[in-house]
Amino acid sequence: MLMPKRMKYRRAHRGDRAGMATRGNTVAFGEFGLQALEPAWVDSRQIEAARRAITHHMKRGGKVWIRIFPDKVVTAKPAETRMGSGKGAPDHYVCVVRPGRMLFEVSGVSHEVAEEALRLAGHKLPIQTRFMIKQNAAEIAASLPGGAAPESEDAGDGVPAQGNEYDR
Repeated sequence: MLMPKRMKYRRAHRGDRAGMATRGNTVAFGEFGLQALEPAWVDSRQIEAARRAITHHMKRGGKVWIRIFPDKVVTAKPAETRMGSGKGAPDHYVCVVRPGRMLFEVSGVSHEVAEEALRLAGHKLPIQTRFMIKQNAAEIAASLPGGAAPESEDAGDGVPAQGNEYDR
């Protein structure tokens, strides 16, 4: 299981999970990604279970990137222990996941295989997720308000382009 090699402090504060992910929220390495839609602490065992589901469905083909790492320690006190006497001993490690964070990425397999593999991985996680496809710079610019349409010949698929409220 994933865990830090060494840490500055043995015990950590709980912190908060407020806000959206500002980093690690795009498909950067692979062609397809699994994105978090809710805030949560994802345990190292859950990350490993999701990784195994992906590699098993892809039949060890393609490449998998794990974009999260459990670097936060969670402590626990023994059962039936009275209150007080300090903070408990380190129990397990979690990764703080905010909405929008890319959890896993895959490449080297077909769209259908990648979508099914990431769907199976999403079932192993304690949060809602969605399947993402890598966009190039032209597609990102076109999706923004006031953005221009992509300049490619294969874009004409017979479906009229939808304008936004700034075009009217």
